[in-house]
Amino acid sequence: QVQLVESGGGLVQAGGSLRLSCAASGGTFSSYAMGWFRQAPGKEREFVAGISWRGGSTNYADSVKGRFTISRDNAKNTVYLQMNSLKPEDTAVYYCAISKNGWLSIRIYEYLYWGQGTQVTVSS
Repeated sequence: QVQLVESGGGLVQAGGSLRLSCAASGGTFSSYAMGWFRQAPGKEREFVAGISWRGGSTNYADSVKGRFTISRDNAKNTVYLQMNSLKPEDTAVYYCAISKNGWLSIRIYEYLYWGQGTQVTVSS
């Protein structure tokens, strides 16, 4: 059974940093792209960042470009999201997900497995 477990969320002041981790188990995921999404209260879940199966390609939502960095360690079945210069509008539940493909995608429906989410709260 595939399982994704996020960690690293918390409360941080604006301008601060957090590093999210997502550990996958129940299979081998090195052939699949992975991504981070977020959902704020009252809003739809949105794409944040994605990384290809070998980590050679990444893409980001415009709102986080230059502030967030996605990376992965296939030996550990883990994907990371380094978040710097955090803003109050980054407050959301952050989810990691595994794509059904090896290439990048921002489309939610192309991601098959999801974690339970981790809360990130940025105070002003």
